[in-house]
Amino acid sequence: MKHTREIKVGILATVCVFLLFFGFNFLKGVNIFSPTNGYHGHFAHLHGLEEQAAVYIRGHKVGQVDKIKYDYTRDSAFTVDISIKRDIALPQGTQMALISDGLLAGVAIELQLPEVKNEGVKELKSEGVVAHGSYLPTTYVPGLMESLQGQLLAHVDSAVVDVDKTVQNVDSLVAALREQVAGDHIKHSLLNVDRISGDLSSVSHNLKGMMNNQVPRIVNHADTAIANLNTIVAEVKAADVAATIARVDTAVDNVNAVVAQVKTPILMHVDSTIIAADSLLRDLKAHPKRYVHFSLFGRKEK
Repeated sequence: MKHTREIKVGILATVCVFLLFFGFNFLKGVNIFSPTNGYHGHFAHLHGLEEQAAVYIRGHKVGQVDKIKYDYTRDSAFTVDISIKRDIALPQGTQMALISDGLLAGVAIELQLPEVKNEGVKELKSEGVVAHGSYLPTTYVPGLMESLQGQLLAHVDSAVVDVDKTVQNVDSLVAALREQVAGDHIKHSLLNVDRISGDLSSVSHNLKGMMNNQVPRIVNHADTAIANLNTIVAEVKAADVAATIARVDTAVDNVNAVVAQVKTPILMHVDSTIIAADSLLRDLKAHPKRYVHFSLFGRKEK
């Protein structure tokens, strides 16, 4: 029993080391009791990827990034080692993609599976599965912030181009103004303005003289014409228009009476004449020999 205390201390230290190792891996998201398969991929740029980052398949976490190695002799200098659950089989054509893991969570790995034509097949053949420890083709999927940044930069570039064109137009305008100032164009323009001002002053003087001399005469003539018109209107108002109209009506009635008196005997005479002419025509049709005689040998004596 001399070594009982030392044995207890050793067992306690072993348990503490195991708990420390298990707790550290648990905090990193590693389940030491779950068997995993490892895969690798080469990247030229990691875009902020770190070790212990999550590995997803269609949004479901299936593993983590174990290690990132750098080799400056390669174009794709970064080698990323990942581990996923052993019960997950990756079909041939699976890609290892860098994606944005949320706005603040950083960068993660997504295993992009190829499209399976026959979805009813649940088990993959051995030649259609990526072997453990293989290198997967890699790609990069820009996140939301990078897409917005790219669009914003495109708009900024177009705005810069527009500003540059505006500045060039302003420079051209300033250069043209300098040429105008340096030459005699402005002087000639000012002389033309002075000449136009003199013409306007002359026109204004003539207009003022016309207003003082001719306009009063025109106003007087207009007043006279208006007075005469008022006189005519007053005379028309003073005339006995009703009596005049009454006399005209009487004259019209007298004319109508005379026409009626003359019309009656004339119509009677015309009617009798028409009746006589009608009887004559009827007798002529009935006895034409009474009125016309024709003979080839001359007229016989009765």
